Amino acid sequence: MRSTRSELSMASPFVGRGTELALLDKRLRRVADSGGGTAVAIRGRRQVGKSRLVQEFCDRAAVPYLFFTATKGASPVEAVAEFLTDLRESPLPRDADLVPSGGSGNWPDAFRALAAALPDRPSVVVVDEAPWLSEQDDLFEGALQTAWDRLLAKRPVLLLLLGSDLHMMERLTSYDRPFYGRADNLVLGPLNPAETGEALGLDPADAVDAHLVSGGLPGILRAWPHATPALPFLEQECADPASPVFSVPESSLLAEFPAPDQARRVLEAVGGGDRTHANIAATAGSREGALASGSLSPLLRRLVEEKHVLAVDEPVSTRPGKPALYRIADSNLRLYLAVLRSAQEQARRGRPEAAFRVVRRRWTAWRGRAVEPLVRQSLELAAVDGSLPWEGVEAVGGWWNRQFDPEVDLVGADRAPVAGRISFAGSTKWLLTPFDRHDLAALTRAAPQVPGFDPDRTGLVVASLSGTAPDVDTGTIDLVWGPDRLIDAWR
Repeated sequence: MRSTRSELSMASPFVGRGTELALLDKRLRRVADSGGGTAVAIRGRRQVGKSRLVQEFCDRAAVPYLFFTATKGASPVEAVAEFLTDLRESPLPRDADLVPSGGSGNWPDAFRALAAALPDRPSVVVVDEAPWLSEQDDLFEGALQTAWDRLLAKRPVLLLLLGSDLHMMERLTSYDRPFYGRADNLVLGPLNPAETGEALGLDPADAVDAHLVSGGLPGILRAWPHATPALPFLEQECADPASPVFSVPESSLLAEFPAPDQARRVLEAVGGGDRTHANIAATAGSREGALASGSLSPLLRRLVEEKHVLAVDEPVSTRPGKPALYRIADSNLRLYLAVLRSAQEQARRGRPEAAFRVVRRRWTAWRGRAVEPLVRQSLELAAVDGSLPWEGVEAVGGWWNRQFDPEVDLVGADRAPVAGRISFAGSTKWLLTPFDRHDLAALTRAAPQVPGFDPDRTGLVVASLSGTAPDVDTGTIDLVWGPDRLIDAWR
């Protein structure tokens, strides 16, 4: 017997998502107050918890609802038949016998059946993996638009369209598509570091590690034993090659990039540590040589702007700078490409000890680089909240020159990448050893080289896992940013 979504939703406690639940509740109240329909398109990467969030919302809302999930590769006839079956078996229809059991296999008829089944009081209709319906039937979006305009928008229904294909979900409501202007857009990101720590019962330092390993993805956190730090968890999972810590990024990679084409080679080059355009081109090339700029540049733009699988960082200062640096946006996929894929291969060969040795050997260096975007984001949030000793900070990045000598980890400015004012420069040292006088000497040499640095006005920031050493003159440091403050930024 197949488990229902309500049964599955009880399998693990629901953590976080207060903001998103409030946004959905606000739209349901709008439906109740106006008596008319509202549509929301919710997009987010696989395993980020879209279905779980919406199921939780439906359970809490206590209104009739339909939760339909499309099946990839199903024919239009099969998809419509599944939709009508789910509609008939849901709490939504006033009379289930009035829902047709067969039908013509087209979406206009299915949406007419839905409209006829809607109750007179507020209800919710969920269509999960909507891009698969568009993919298998070119007429789906037009049928949805017509049904919405003529039948559904006049009824008290909240329509939620979910999808993991970020580009397709963006296109669903773009200006040249039938459903343009008819739905609000909600981008669902992973759980933040504070929510990750709360879900797992970890102190701030361990919560940061857990967030880096899991990417904040509920699909991984559900398999994470309570109060277990990252390395013991990874050691335990190295005995299970099918563990979510391996399978979630692996399935995401295969779903987005099923063929070993240029895009896949570029992604793996970045995941392997190549950050500049030139290095990526060399690694992603072939025996004929480096990947040509005319091919690589559009690919990088697509991976950043459409797929959202890469992020690009530019040096922040009062002058334009180069080069731009690329990184894997999701830290779990980044860990998989850099470390866990090799460990998984050992695990598949029945060598869990060797698998964990791979993880332990690469962990410190990987974490030291991977935590930098998280530190920058936390400082930006604190600046917005007024928790920093500088006013007007709206962007936090880093700075480097073409030689990467020096490379300054933290630069706080009024805007990015070309700033009007630099408020602080800083260093990130996320190690078990504290920030010492040698680290401070390196920072005081490097920071003044950032264009816009003013020794009389620009402050110094130290982000450190282990605080500062006794030999550091803390009077020269304006702010020490540790795990506690990093996590607090998201509370």
